Amino acid sequence: MNALEKNESEYITRWNGVNNLKNQSNFAESTVIVPEVVSKKPNFITKFKTSYGPGILAVLTWLGAGDLVTSSVAGADYGYSLMWILALSLILRFLIVNVIARFQLCNTEGLTILEGYGRIHPFFGYFMFGYALIMGHLFNAYMIKGAGEVLSTLFHVNQPFLASMVVVGLVFMLIGRNIYNRIESVMKVLLALLTIAFLFLAIQATPDAGQIIKGTVGFSIPSDTGVHGALLVAISIIGAVAGSISNFVHPYFMKEKGWTKPSHVKVQRNDLLFAIGVCIVINLAIWVVGAEILKPNGIHVETIDDLAMALQMSLGQFGWYIFYLGVFGVLFASVVGKSTGFPRLIVDAFYVINKDRREKYNGKYEKDPMYKWVMIFVLVTPIIWSIPGMPGFIALTIGVNAINIIGFPIIAIGMLMLSNKKSLMGKYKNNWFENIILSLASILAIWSAIQLATTFF
Repeated sequence: MNALEKNESEYITRWNGVNNLKNQSNFAESTVIVPEVVSKKPNFITKFKTSYGPGILAVLTWLGAGDLVTSSVAGADYGYSLMWILALSLILRFLIVNVIARFQLCNTEGLTILEGYGRIHPFFGYFMFGYALIMGHLFNAYMIKGAGEVLSTLFHVNQPFLASMVVVGLVFMLIGRNIYNRIESVMKVLLALLTIAFLFLAIQATPDAGQIIKGTVGFSIPSDTGVHGALLVAISIIGAVAGSISNFVHPYFMKEKGWTKPSHVKVQRNDLLFAIGVCIVINLAIWVVGAEILKPNGIHVETIDDLAMALQMSLGQFGWYIFYLGVFGVLFASVVGKSTGFPRLIVDAFYVINKDRREKYNGKYEKDPMYKWVMIFVLVTPIIWSIPGMPGFIALTIGVNAINIIGFPIIAIGMLMLSNKKSLMGKYKNNWFENIILSLASILAIWSAIQLATTFF
């Protein structure tokens, strides 16, 4: 028997076996229905949900009172002359967060970003733990103070300290409860209304595109003409955007989305680009309102009421309500976000110092009693900044975001070292362009920290 005849014989044998199985079945062949497979093309919403997500959550975390105050103060006091600081800070934010995300996705040992810092030197673990603990307290300090002032104004009670205590009590009772999801949705709606109002005013004000471009490439610090010094405002912008430790929350959102492998690098980068684009639009709108509405009317942003004037002048009492309700939504959601996000960051940093504790709780922060105590510290202790006689909301916001720059040099230098470790990153280590930008970020961070020290002392 030749090869062709042998193959034909084997084929006939297998075919007869299949027919025998069919004959033994209880169902006639004619009754077997083969379902038709229809390939359904995903619509825009489905594709959006699949491709985007962590970036949106990051935007909600990043865009707080810091962006609102620093952009409006810069616009109202200095027009567009400091716009280059915002543009540079947003570019640095994209680069830094992208490097953080890539490390999380591509390092060969599955380390978190804080574990990676710990690999460089034990100092980084101790520093990140202390720095996150202090900044978690200070971020909530101006958030809680601002929320108290807004709540006091809305109800016309003139008791901002008591209102701040009410805010802390509400957050404490709502964290971890199902009802908070509904309240958070309401806060997001208020934030959306505030954003739309600022965009409407910015477009209506017909901003000077030439001045915006000139300010974006100006690379100069103007002389002090406003209530807050130009250098302090510039450092505060850098601290609120590029140097913010809030940038470290992005990997947690990625993990919840299920983006954990090198194959997710591209979709993560696109998602982050979208998030930065949203930040640019919102920050620019707030800045334009400050430069085109507040500045021409001689309004310097010293209190939250000064900031409300822009919407009240253009939209009347309706604009007044949109502003205060929207700002309360931003601040309240930010207090909750900081009170749940920072404890995770702080405990994660502590696990870098104490590896036995990580193993004890299997790396699950919420099961560690330390997580709850840190949450109470971050939420309750900032109330002292709301006591009468303490700095006002605007001054406190600018000051805290400026102080935020202190940790930026160590974060940037550590990031430069970590992202170039071939033993951890392999082919995903930095390219030459990223190394140049991160080196410039490190230089900018050191310069900003020196300038801040000079300003204070």
